[in-house]
Formats: sequence, C-alpha cells, structure tokens
Amino acid sequence: MNVAIVHDWLVAPGSTENVLEQFIECFPDADLFSLVDFLEDRRPLGGKPVTTSFIQNLPFARRRYRAYLPLIPLAVGQFDLSGYDLIITSSFALAKGLVVGPDQTHMSYVHAPMRHAWDRQHQYLREANLTRGPKSWVVRAWLHYLRGWDSHSANSVDRLIANSQFVARCVMKIHRREAAVIPPPVDVHQFELCAHKEDFYLTASKMVPCKRIDLIVEAFTATPHRKLIVIGDGPEMAAIRAKAGPNVTILGEQPFNVLKDHLQRARAFVLAAEEDCGIVALEAQACGTPVIAFGKGGALETVVPVGEARPTGVYFASQTVVSMLEAIDRFERQRGQITPAACRANAERFSAAVFRRAFMAEVTRTIVTEFDYSHIANFSICE
Repeated sequence: MNVAIVHDWLVAPGSTENVLEQFIECFPDADLFSLVDFLEDRRPLGGKPVTTSFIQNLPFARRRYRAYLPLIPLAVGQFDLSGYDLIITSSFALAKGLVVGPDQTHMSYVHAPMRHAWDRQHQYLREANLTRGPKSWVVRAWLHYLRGWDSHSANSVDRLIANSQFVARCVMKIHRREAAVIPPPVDVHQFELCAHKEDFYLTASKMVPCKRIDLIVEAFTATPHRKLIVIGDGPEMAAIRAKAGPNVTILGEQPFNVLKDHLQRARAFVLAAEEDCGIVALEAQACGTPVIAFGKGGALETVVPVGEARPTGVYFASQTVVSMLEAIDRFERQRGQITPAACRANAERFSAAVFRRAFMAEVTRTIVTEFDYSHIANFSICE
C-alpha cells in the first residue's frame, strides 16, 4: 500500500510526536505531511522529509502559527493525497479535514477533539478575555464555523481512534461516532524505576490556565511544611510565581534529563488538570512515583486509586485547594499501600510496543472491513 501520515503541526516534541513516531515505526515507507514543520529535534521523524502547507511560508509562522487558525481548513484541503491507499491522520481535529476519495481508507487518531469550539467554548472565551465586545462576536462566529467544519470533516474518516475512553465519549457526544480506544505510547525504557523517594512533591506542565498549576501552587503555599517543585513555562508564569510561597520552587522549562531526575525522586506527582489522557502522570509512574490527580478525564484510566488492587495514587474530587489538600493528606496516610513496582507495572501497560500492536490490529480490521463492504457493493451492482 501507499501510505500517507498527516500530522497537525510539528513545532515542539511532545506526546503527539511520540504517537507520530510510532506510526512511522509501523509504516517506515510512508510519506509525511504537516501544516507546518519547525521541529528542531528530528528524531521522532526518523529522518523523513515533511511536506508542509502554505502556512509554513507565511510571516511569523514559526512563533504565531496558531494565529493562522482561520486558514487551516483551507490549508488542510490543499494536500494532494490522491495517490495513497491508506491515510493516517494524527490530529487534534484539524488534520482529519482532508479531501479523500471513495477508494481510499482514512484513519484518524484523535488526541483531543476541538473542545474550545464545543463544550469548552465559554471557558476559552473567559480565559482569552473575549466574553463581550466586537472581537468577542467575531471569535464566536468563527467558532460556530469551526463546529460545522469539524462535524463535516469527521464524516470523511473511515475509522476514528481516540487516545482514551474519555476522548471517545467526547467524540461520541460531538460527532455521534464510535471511536476505538488506543492509549498513546509511553517510552517506559527512558524512565528507570527508582525506589528511593525524597521529601518533595512535583508537578510539570505548560503554564496555561487549563493545566491549573496555579491551584497546585496555592495548595502547597497554604501548607508550608510541604515542599513543591514546579517544572514548566508559559504565559501564566508571572502570575504563578506571585502566588508561590518559600516552600515552592519554580524551575521553569528544563531539559529531559532534569525532568526525569525529578520524576524519579519525587514523593508524588501532582496533576490538577482535566486531562484527555495524561502522559506525564504515566511517565512518573514508570519511574515508580505515585500520582495525586484530579479525578476526572483521562486520569481515571491511567491512575489506579488506593482501594483497588496494586494502587498507584489517589484522586481529589474537585479543582479546589480544600479538595486537593484532603487528597494529599489521604495520600500521606495511605502511601504505604502504593509500591514503586506497582506504579511501574501500570505504566508498562502503555508501552510503545503495546501501542504498535493495538494500532496495527486496528488498521488490519479497518482495511478488511473496507474490503468486505466494497466487495458486497460491487457484487450487488453486478447483479
């Protein structure tokens, strides 16, 4: 088969690029497409050249590629994929809007639906300070258009694959389509098990409102006898620094080896966001480190709570300081029930090898189904 792999954008290494790397492992001869390609670390691409859209050459695209969001439906539609039998899109909702023919099989791996245009629209408008005024109405009109385009583009996909049961439920709610579930890969071999834990808690994330790093900092600042280390950077950095007490150390953006070292030594990793999946929490568990997580979204599928067999962490019920502190107290009382070996074993369920096997099985099922339907259709026409 001639295979094309289409990725939303290649800007910085992350969990979506890990998925892309495994797609390339499965189909090493595939051609690679992306809206833009400014990725400096080329290892996930296996040395492959990338065909980009016209957005690549627009002014300030390297730093402001998201500003060209209104052009993305047009840009995606300009990729000529007519010569491919199988098209795999790695998408937050954008890449799946391709133009494909009736004899082509299109599979789309959905990292997250376009929730800022759907159920999180009002949260997005509040965080962007766009709740009123002319600019707000322009953005609302654009989001309305995006919802229509997103629904239409989903209809051209033969098989949707979600990265979690949570995302699959979102896909069903938005598109009324069932999605297979294949959790994203965790490179567990990069994270060695460490049984010795030190007296600090850790969180690591891009500092944007939805990650709720501010909530974690507030909770630990309210309990100065506990130490917290924060890794990450972003637009909320100044506000978060202003909230941090002397027991909170903010390291900013750090290289991989520094992140791994802290993941290995931390008493526990703290996750306050409603994650679609939550890869960093799994990386922490690969190091043998327990997780204290907001009990909603993808974390419910990646963290085994105390009370179940071989637990790996605890949940807190609401995104409040009180709820988080109650969970931390509970963790400190019950952490003897959580072992580094159990954390590691849970993370290994999400290894790259497991991902590749599950994905190739889904490819096989989809292609066989497409062939069967085509055979039946052709037979009925001949009759």
